[in-house]
Amino acid sequence: MLDNLNPGGSNSPENTPLPQLRRELRSWTRDLAVALGLALVIIIFLYQPVKVEGTSMAPLLSDQERIFINKFVYRFEPIGRGDVVVFWYPRDHSKSFIKRVVGLPGETIEIRAGRVYVDRKEWKEPYVPPSYLDDLSYPAVQIPDDSYFVMGDHRDSSNDSRVFGPVSRQNIYGKAVFAYWPVDHFGSLTLSSTVEASR
Repeated sequence: MLDNLNPGGSNSPENTPLPQLRRELRSWTRDLAVALGLALVIIIFLYQPVKVEGTSMAPLLSDQERIFINKFVYRFEPIGRGDVVVFWYPRDHSKSFIKRVVGLPGETIEIRAGRVYVDRKEWKEPYVPPSYLDDLSYPAVQIPDDSYFVMGDHRDSSNDSRVFGPVSRQNIYGKAVFAYWPVDHFGSLTLSSTVEASR
């Protein structure tokens, strides 16, 4: 007596190694195409590669360095002190500048011999090497609502809010998040949130 043949059993042509391998390759190819498509959309619509020109943000950023900026992050979170932002230059909107946020809306900013004071309390800035400080002072000024006081880390080589005043929120269009060239600077540009003002 013959055993009944099971169409779905191990003798089925569909379960031979070659067709199964083809199905797996098709599945991997489809998944890879979807992943690459999503990555492309993220890069095009969320991130923008830019080239740094000048040394005002040294030592964090060097001249001709390539970085990615996040163009949508501030739709979901507020601009924070310490953020490195990209904005339209207030005196010529055809130019973009990159600086660090030092003062927030409504705060009073004052600079005494190169030291930054926020609401009369000194703000410690570990990202500014002592050799990059200057000894200039800036009178106390209250930052308007929806504006930010920005400065370069290389204080004696920066055209910033000490010259052109606070930057309007509507002119800030991105946050520097990642450096990718040169390779020795490869990595995140996000400032640790543990930096606190001295009391």
